[in-house]
Amino acid sequence: MAKQPKSSAVPQLAVRTRRAYFDCQFGQLHVRTAFPSTGGFDEEVTLICLHSREGSSRSFARFLPEMAGGRSVYAPDLPGFGESDAAPGLGHADAAKAVADLSRDLRLKQIDLLGVRFGAAVALDLADSRPELVRRLVLLGSPPLDRIPPVKQACLVVKTKVDQPNETRWADSALPNARILEIDAPDLIDSDPKAFAGRIGAFLQR
Repeated sequence: MAKQPKSSAVPQLAVRTRRAYFDCQFGQLHVRTAFPSTGGFDEEVTLICLHSREGSSRSFARFLPEMAGGRSVYAPDLPGFGESDAAPGLGHADAAKAVADLSRDLRLKQIDLLGVRFGAAVALDLADSRPELVRRLVLLGSPPLDRIPPVKQACLVVKTKVDQPNETRWADSALPNARILEIDAPDLIDSDPKAFAGRIGAFLQR
């Protein structure tokens, strides 16, 4: 009997999703996560997704499995949002501390961050205060900050068709290593999470 030729296709790793609670200095942090069947710890750098003030970790429910083919992905409810305990204030600084606590509990030496508006402010705060922890950033929408800390990490600023003309102007001075990605959609995270995961993944793998 003739031998069948071996397939050159790489098998897709199964992605698992779950929800859990982690302790942080403000109480408990509710977190959604997705990861490959291998656990993701020997794969690419872990990605933590940070929601806007109007959202919660649920905003990333469809996106997480699309992003977790080769890495673990976490989306916490930031303190005072969703099912997480509240911090003394609802500012980005306390939220950044909670994300740092989550990274420590997970024993992560480096992380990538994806932040949406308020989440972008949290990501920038953490990148500024813990540059050894944060490797790369993906920012969607202008963070609501009077002063944006300059960060040196590689950064992808995503501009959608609903952004105002000056929405990403802050990136020129505050983010010297940023590049702008313009997308012709109001919200790829929800409308086409697979396509958005592909674009984000290409940047994070550079």
